[in-house]
Amino acid sequence: MSTVTTASAGYVRAPGVLHTILLAGSVSLFLGALLSDYTYYNTYQIQWSNFASWLNAGALLFAGLALVFALVNLLRARPMAGRPLNYFVLLLLTFVIGLVNAFQHAKDAWALMPTGLLLSVIVFILICITAVLGLNPRSGGLK
Repeated sequence: MSTVTTASAGYVRAPGVLHTILLAGSVSLFLGALLSDYTYYNTYQIQWSNFASWLNAGALLFAGLALVFALVNLLRARPMAGRPLNYFVLLLLTFVIGLVNAFQHAKDAWALMPTGLLLSVIVFILICITAVLGLNPRSGGLK
């Protein structure tokens, strides 16, 4: 008789299709916001600031909905530790810093730089790490 032990807690179920789409959509929208901020930093044409603001708002919507799915997965995981907890905390941190970035983008366009660009870089790096952690089969994500 053999027993199997796992090294870390995984999801009860892999993230569903909608959860995956929301997480991947937030990655691409945060990337668009970063690229728009970078373009605004180089050109100072205010429309790029508006693009970044709207892309950031869309990314926050997608990330917020993915956060709800991550919370449900965390509550269903036994024990509530390990990678599902890390994924939820990283996604929550990404959402909070993204919200701060949205508040930064709500300022006058001339007051946006360089803090807006720096926050966009941080948020994009965090959402990439979160997506890898949440969707990696070895970390309890998709199989």
